[in-house]
Amino acid sequence: MTPEDHARAAADLLQAEKTGRQIGLLSRRHPEIGMDDAYAIQNAIYAQKLAEGRHVIGWKIGLTSKAMQSALKIDIPDSGILFDDMAFDTGATVPDGRFIQPRIEAEIAFVMKSELGGENVTRNDVLAATGHVVPAVEILDTRILRSDPETGNVRTVHDTISDNAANAGIVLGQERHLPEAFDLRWVGALVFRNGEIEETGLGAGVLNDPAESVAWLARRVAGYGQKIEPGRVILSGSFVRPVECPAGSDIHADFGAFGSVDIRFD
Repeated sequence: MTPEDHARAAADLLQAEKTGRQIGLLSRRHPEIGMDDAYAIQNAIYAQKLAEGRHVIGWKIGLTSKAMQSALKIDIPDSGILFDDMAFDTGATVPDGRFIQPRIEAEIAFVMKSELGGENVTRNDVLAATGHVVPAVEILDTRILRSDPETGNVRTVHDTISDNAANAGIVLGQERHLPEAFDLRWVGALVFRNGEIEETGLGAGVLNDPAESVAWLARRVAGYGQKIEPGRVILSGSFVRPVECPAGSDIHADFGAFGSVDIRFD
């Protein structure tokens, strides 16, 4: 793909977000698309959002489970950028029409107290740089069709990364914990929609330890000369399957002693 291709794809995705009309698979439009192309498109979206006055509040990490990696035939996670207009308070209501096809996932969020970066970042470095960990729900959306109506082909990892890793919102619980207060591998969540249990999972589903996921992100961005800055919120990756959230969905994520998160979709 050319830089012009990247710019056009980014513009189409931004337009889809604004209008609520999804675009076709980029992997069909550009069969040659690769990982570098996908992140170049994501970066073009990032630049445009900054130009429009948005501010970065953090990062999300996706595809951290072996099941999802196997399904998409990759062996590494992916990442996207969190902007200020993506943040919702727990207990808030998402207005009708805000998203196209929202889904949610339960995660552990890391809020950084100090800079984190370098090609050799370890789990212990992550814990030392973390101010607190928080129960969280990520809201996913897709500005790209999930499958092509003509061929039946589904989105590839390149489509998802181009679409800012499908992220759309972040909801943090009110509880704050020191990172060493819990064995994060054993922090779990029960996810309810309209009072019925939909998904359960444990933090260990995220690369065996959510802190390892944050270490992966720090090493990845180091390759681009970047660091994770103090105050950034890092969604470390879901340990449940995505839960569909059509209008009228009332979501409650119960993390036990770790806390809870609530969000409703009008």
